[in-house]
Amino acid sequence: TFRDGQTAMAIHVVQGERELVSDCRSLARFELRGIPPMVAGAARIRVTFAVDADGLLEVSAQELTTGVQAQVQVKPAYGLDDAQIAQMLHDSVAHAQDDRDARMLQEARVDAQALLAATRNAMQLDRDLLSEQEVVQIHTDMAALAQAEQGGDIDQIRLATEALTRQTDAFAERRMNRSIQRALAGQSVDQIAQLTDTPSSTAS
Repeated sequence: TFRDGQTAMAIHVVQGERELVSDCRSLARFELRGIPPMVAGAARIRVTFAVDADGLLEVSAQELTTGVQAQVQVKPAYGLDDAQIAQMLHDSVAHAQDDRDARMLQEARVDAQALLAATRNAMQLDRDLLSEQEVVQIHTDMAALAQAEQGGDIDQIRLATEALTRQTDAFAERRMNRSIQRALAGQSVDQIAQLTDTPSSTAS
């Protein structure tokens, strides 16, 4: 999942040897719904590909916490002949370096977008944990990352991502401490000991 609270995911099935979806052959699309709302990236989805004796491909996606599942079938008519397969393999070798660079750029952009979204959400919820100077610096680093993400220089995107991550590390720690304090509010020493598997006689 890409966003906090995301409850559905689009699955795109493609065929080919290239790094980017746009350079592969689209076979089918389907959606998996009913994913429990969690923080971005926490959901665990298992995608399974099965081909029967008649060449029918079935692709299924299952969320491992709840067991919710969706699937799609792809008919054998989508198959490729030997010449087409050979051409796919040839293209994958011929474009290997360019494809790798393009994929790494896309991944860096996705990471940057996720960090920007998470930082915006955190500041909306817990801005009071930051000084005005920290707020200004975080906004500056966010603007720099947003600008770098729009460009095609992967090194600039990575450097801007690292800068924003460093700037928000202390903020993330404060948010974690606040979450722990809220979770433990109203708990007795014995209850806290049970949660942490610490004997109550040694709990402070």
